Amino acid sequence: MSIAQLIQDAWNNQAKWLIVLRPLSWIYRAGFLLNKKLYQMGIKSSYQAPVPVMVIGNITVGGSGKTPLLIQLVNYFHSQNVRVGVISRGYGGKGPFPAYVDLESVPDIVGDEPCLIVQSTGVPMVVGSNRQRSIEYLLSRHELDLIISDDGLQHLALERQIEWIVLDQNRGLGNQKLLPEGYLREPPSRLNTGTVIEHAAEPGSALNMHLEVATPYLLNAVEGTPFNPADNFYAVVGIGFPQRFYKTLDSMGIYQFQGHEFPDHYDYEITDLQFEDGNPIITTEKDAVKLLPLLKQNPDFKREIWVVPVEAVLSPGCYEVLHQQLQQLGIQIS
Repeated sequence: MSIAQLIQDAWNNQAKWLIVLRPLSWIYRAGFLLNKKLYQMGIKSSYQAPVPVMVIGNITVGGSGKTPLLIQLVNYFHSQNVRVGVISRGYGGKGPFPAYVDLESVPDIVGDEPCLIVQSTGVPMVVGSNRQRSIEYLLSRHELDLIISDDGLQHLALERQIEWIVLDQNRGLGNQKLLPEGYLREPPSRLNTGTVIEHAAEPGSALNMHLEVATPYLLNAVEGTPFNPADNFYAVVGIGFPQRFYKTLDSMGIYQFQGHEFPDHYDYEITDLQFEDGNPIITTEKDAVKLLPLLKQNPDFKREIWVVPVEAVLSPGCYEVLHQQLQQLGIQIS
């Protein structure tokens, strides 16, 4: 097990030994506050794009449901004739950056989440660590009304007009400690400065979302029987919070599975999919983006790989707030 996976497991279990990392958390906090102060004093400058920017992010490390939310918003904007584009860091991609993402892009170059976003929406998208260059590249190719920044909540070099912060109630804030003692990128007080979208099956806020699961589909061309939730599965998952996927499987009546967890944005090898018996694999759409090129490179691989698609469902309150925020920016919803 890697150190990163060890710490990830400790965060999820709120292990007591994490207290030994507290001095590093103090250093992280000091660096974070210093950087914030430099921007407030004008010593560091922020880039203001010529069109409004909406940041969708979180204050935690690991999955929160941010990507399904972004996909749902992009599709909604398309239905309302709002010209939207997306920028992202492209984590896990090797570049060169900035890189334009299209249907031919591969995760090795642009990252897995950007591939999933574009495949799901067809949205114009550019990835790269320099958000200003990404926006300029995007605007050189498209006339847009709004740009969504996938993540980047802590990227103070980019001015933004709207901030949506996704808070997954399954994970909560853990031990409420900053990195690396806990999985917080920012203090809990940061939730007071943006629009918080609660990701929960039983939310306590009017601004909430949940994920609806559709029927799993086969990733590979294996000819097999129809999907059977009573099968024994290998749950192959490389996301920030794999327990959410396991809960999803439980909700689908899939109780017989053996979890095989990998680090977030993991680069799979074909050996990761090889097991002693012929039982099928079940995985997430995000992982499927990484697995599909691997299957193309290994056409003799015959094991069934089922993908569980999910869709974010937003409460009416989310759309009401969104309309108000867009109206203040002069963006009309049709």
